[in-house]
Amino acid sequence: MALRTIRMHGDPVLGKVCREVMEITPKVKMLIEDMLDTMYEAQGVGLAAPQVGILKRIVTIDIGDGPIVMINPMILKSDGEQTGGEGCLSLPGKAGKVTRPNHVVAKAYDINMEEFEIEGTELLARAICHEIDHLEGHMYTEFVEGDIYDVEEEE
Repeated sequence: MALRTIRMHGDPVLGKVCREVMEITPKVKMLIEDMLDTMYEAQGVGLAAPQVGILKRIVTIDIGDGPIVMINPMILKSDGEQTGGEGCLSLPGKAGKVTRPNHVVAKAYDINMEEFEIEGTELLARAICHEIDHLEGHMYTEFVEGDIYDVEEEE
């Protein structure tokens, strides 16, 4: 288990566009394992490679149904609308109201560079959009409606 340091809001790396992954190397596999370990340790539902300082198009997501690894993800279709509180491991303890699609279909590659499609609604749709935004150099704070607020610690 190797934990990586999560870059915080304001770090210049979080504003950069990530490069496509062309092949799966041992280094890329280790990055993915480290990202999953880091995401779980931080109790997040998603983590993008730039959040650990690596400008590659890789995201990990787990909304409670098991880990999803998406390499070079792209949203193919989105519809509907949901508005709700959204936070980020790069801005701990804060959240803001963001409107996202309620349904998305995305394509990506798995750890074997085999293409797959994933369909998500509600939290999964929100997580896919949020993490892909990171790959384009955007944070949810750019889309907040109203103020960013402190999240109450859950007991």
